[in-house]
Amino acid sequence: MKLLPFLWAGLLLAQGTLPPAEQQELSNALAEAGNSSHEFLAALESHLKKYPKTPSRFELERAITKSAIEIKDNARIVQYGEQVLAQDPEDLATLDAVSRALLLASKPEKALSYAQRYEKSLRSLDTPEISRWQTRAELDQGLGRALLYQSRAQLALNKVPEAVALAQQSHAANPTAESARALGQAYSAQKKPEACDAFAEAFVVSQDAERTADLAVLRAEWRKTHPDEKGLGDVVLAAHDRAVERGKQRLARLRAIDPNAMRSTAGDFVVTGPGGAKLDLASLRGKVVVLDFWATWCGPCRTQHPLYEQVKERFKDRQDVVFLNINTDEDRNLVAPFLEKNQWNKSVYFEGGLSRLMNVSSIPSTIILNKRGELASRMNGFIPDRFVDSLTERVKRILEE
Repeated sequence: MKLLPFLWAGLLLAQGTLPPAEQQELSNALAEAGNSSHEFLAALESHLKKYPKTPSRFELERAITKSAIEIKDNARIVQYGEQVLAQDPEDLATLDAVSRALLLASKPEKALSYAQRYEKSLRSLDTPEISRWQTRAELDQGLGRALLYQSRAQLALNKVPEAVALAQQSHAANPTAESARALGQAYSAQKKPEACDAFAEAFVVSQDAERTADLAVLRAEWRKTHPDEKGLGDVVLAAHDRAVERGKQRLARLRAIDPNAMRSTAGDFVVTGPGGAKLDLASLRGKVVVLDFWATWCGPCRTQHPLYEQVKERFKDRQDVVFLNINTDEDRNLVAPFLEKNQWNKSVYFEGGLSRLMNVSSIPSTIILNKRGELASRMNGFIPDRFVDSLTERVKRILEE
């Protein structure tokens, strides 16, 4: 996570472990640095030179490392990152950055060692109990990079078979243009025709700024064994199909953990009820959907509930209006007993990440989706004597759009 220099300054000064004079001097230096990462880094380095035995040396070295990562200062990433890892061997972000920086500094042996440590730390976190798709995705991305760094290091050490195997593992863990390039380079070192397939896949998934270079590499590799470019288009099309299939497999892997993985619009969400029943909001396209976000502990939600029921009654004969109760309780086991005790309608669904997607920061909140599944209206809280008429008017307006 990127932190602005002034935030890092606050964290450092909050440590409160420095003698008063040193603390004041550091505070003044950081204030002068402002929000410039370069000046922030220089101020911390200057402080370390003056106070080499400062009680906050580790915190300062960590802050320098993170600032160096932000500005891509590879020399300082290595210099200070290694100091950080000496005390915190499983700092994943620093292991990642140091491994890459050492490769760029043409130090493959050390890069290989840190990348292996990076992989080991990631695998220790990779358990069957992973319950968040974001965690799964981050682990896959990290493993892909750790294996990629190892592949590049082994290739630099002229250990080509090892480089090929590691590049294959990297591309399987997290298929990216960079992993495809590494695989192509490793295959090319073996003079294998599969190099063109890998470079073609890098070309089809790379960003616009990289595609020209990727295409040039692909063409050069192809012409090593072909008199012209006849047939190269078929290789690119096949690479495109593989990339699409890899994307589908990745999405399926994430959605096995959470059906809403990678979804970016509320109208595509799948919500689950207390009994396990699932509702795909995409199935409600063509209808206005009213989402009532509430929780069992929320007093105002209880006050609003009978008013909400009055609005539902006004639209009971409309087939193109749907009202959904979206529960936000962290402890889902509280919901079914609450519904039973209070005799509320049991057509309730858990938010499952919908609150975060729609920026629901307080409850009760009412959100209305139009017939295209898009956010059309939002009501944060409610005014009791106006709620029924206000919500009714909004639903009618959206129906008429």
